[in-house]
Amino acid sequence: MTTHHTSLLQRLRGPVLAATLGLVLSGCVGVYRSPAVVSTDSSTRLDSTPRIAVLSAFEPELKLLLTRLQGPVKYSVNGVEFTTGTLEGKPVVLFLSGISMTNATMNTQLVLDRFRVTNIVFSGIAGGVNPSLHVGDVTVPAQWGQYLEVLMARETAPGKYTAPPFITDATRPNFGMMFPRPVEVRSAARPEIQRKFWFEADPKMLDVARGIRSVDLANCSAGKCLPRKPQLVVGGNGVSGQAFMDNKAYREYTYKTFQANVLDMETAAVGMVAYANGVPYIAFRSLSDLAGGGDGENEMGTFMGIAADNSAKVMLAFLAAWK
Repeated sequence: MTTHHTSLLQRLRGPVLAATLGLVLSGCVGVYRSPAVVSTDSSTRLDSTPRIAVLSAFEPELKLLLTRLQGPVKYSVNGVEFTTGTLEGKPVVLFLSGISMTNATMNTQLVLDRFRVTNIVFSGIAGGVNPSLHVGDVTVPAQWGQYLEVLMARETAPGKYTAPPFITDATRPNFGMMFPRPVEVRSAARPEIQRKFWFEADPKMLDVARGIRSVDLANCSAGKCLPRKPQLVVGGNGVSGQAFMDNKAYREYTYKTFQANVLDMETAAVGMVAYANGVPYIAFRSLSDLAGGGDGENEMGTFMGIAADNSAKVMLAFLAAWK
C-alpha cells in the first residue's frame, strides 16, 4: 500500500467507522437484546406496523395477555418494556402504564411517539362505585373523568367552604373542602385551551364491546368463590384519580356526583392523552373491590386475580371481534 493510500485510509477511517456504527445502531436501537440497549432518542419510531396499543397498570393485569401473544418482540424505552406481536390475529403492542395518573400519561404518550398506534385499549381492575355492581363484574364505561382534579377551598365558617371568586369552574357538589374541576387540555384538532371533564371512549369501539357475548367470566380462584356469576356492563361513567380509594362515604359521594360505575387510578389520564392525539380508546375494567363499600376489609387482595383475568378475557373477545 502506498503512503498516499495509507494516508487516505487514515483520513477516512474515523468517518467511515462512525457512519457504519450509526447504521448498525439505528437498526437495533430500542430492541431489547440486553438490558444495556435502550432507546433514548424521542424521534425514533421503533416499529412501522399499525398496531393496537394494549396496556395495563401493573403486571398481574397483563399476565394472561402476554401468554396469548404470538410472535413477541421486546423493546425497552426509559425502562418501560414494550412487546409487539399479535393477539386474536390483530397486531398489538403490549406494555404496562405504571400505577397512577402521571405514569399512565407519560407512558401512553411514549407508546404513541414510538409506535404506529391506531387504537388504545386498557385492561385492568377497578374499584366498584355503583352499588348495583359486584366484585368480578367487567365494566366498559362510555366516558372517563378525573374526579380528584379539585379545588381545596377555604373554610369560611364552621363546615362551610367557599371557592375564590376567580375560580368559576368548580360547579359540581363538593365533598368538604374538595370541589371537583375540569382539566385544561389541547389537541391537534383543537389547539386552543379548553376545559373538559369527560373524555369519551370511541363510539365504534363501544359498539363492538356491546356485541360481545358468551365470555365465561370466572367467579372462583384459588379456592375462593364469589357469591354470584360476574356480568359484563357496557356504558356509563368511570372516574380516575391519584389515590387508592377505600372509603365508604367518598364512594357514595362519587356515585352521587358523577354517576360513576367504577373508579381507578389511570384510565382518565389515558383518555386525555388519547383525546389530545386524536387516537380512539376504550377501557375494560373488572371490579376487584368495592372502594370501601364492602363489609370487612378491602377485597382487592382476595379477588384481584379473578378481576384481572375477567377483564383480559373480555378484552380478548373485543380484539377478536374488532375489524
